[in-house]
Amino acid sequence: MPDTRSIRPGAVDLLGGTYRRLAARCPSLRAELTTAQGPGDTPGRDWAAMAGLEHHRDRLIAGEAARILAGHDRAPREHVAASRLLHHYLWTVCLLVSGPWYLERRVPRIRPEDLWIDPADGGLALRPGAFACLPDDPAAGLPGARVLAGEDELRAELRAAVADHVTPVLAAFQGPLKRGPRALWGMVTDDLVSGIWYLGRMLGEEEAAVAAATALLPGDTPPFPGAAAFRTLPGTEGRQHLTRTRLGCCLYYAVRPAESCLTCPRTGDAERVRRLELPVP
Repeated sequence: MPDTRSIRPGAVDLLGGTYRRLAARCPSLRAELTTAQGPGDTPGRDWAAMAGLEHHRDRLIAGEAARILAGHDRAPREHVAASRLLHHYLWTVCLLVSGPWYLERRVPRIRPEDLWIDPADGGLALRPGAFACLPDDPAAGLPGARVLAGEDELRAELRAAVADHVTPVLAAFQGPLKRGPRALWGMVTDDLVSGIWYLGRMLGEEEAAVAAATALLPGDTPPFPGAAAFRTLPGTEGRQHLTRTRLGCCLYYAVRPAESCLTCPRTGDAERVRRLELPVP
């Protein structure tokens, strides 16, 4: 038997550990690691490979429509189900890219052939791959790690990793959603910012996460059509609340008409403050 103490782990192994730490901090992240080997191998019996999205899209949208009907007693129109599914997918994938960057300054490249989706519940399964990192990262010399010069280059790599992954996904969903490219890329921008913001809140460092998202998306970074654009809302008794307004609508209001998202363009500042200051149950 070989002496495993002399075998150095590859970048892929380290990224798996990063994802486990990310999942432990983010209870809303519905993703798991898998050792599935390719499109012919799946994490579960009915899982759909993202590499074959064009063959699975309609089945995935139908699965989302069934979940909305079961959970909200409301049968959604196709474009609503497609929007809700895409929003969930984008938020998850963006966090799977931005989470390792925020936690450990590592930016993974997620290939379609390394990702699967469960039509039954919309959960994702990921096979970790290689990533980019900074010169002082302990993983910099390992196989599968690509070293970049500095923080600006790492942020550019993060934007590129997200854009390259979601471009074919947006093309596949554009028809059912009935939205143009700018609106779809606005969804990507919103979900990329939202994931970083959420992770910061889970870590108890919201302001640091907002600063990181602002540096990542300052504006004028195509194909992302807008900036993180956080602002501060004055609350009651001297309180201050961080907020932003989404570039587009994820159509949650079409599922729960009385409960638009807190950052929805439809939600005014007074309502935001009221909801932000409600007692925590």
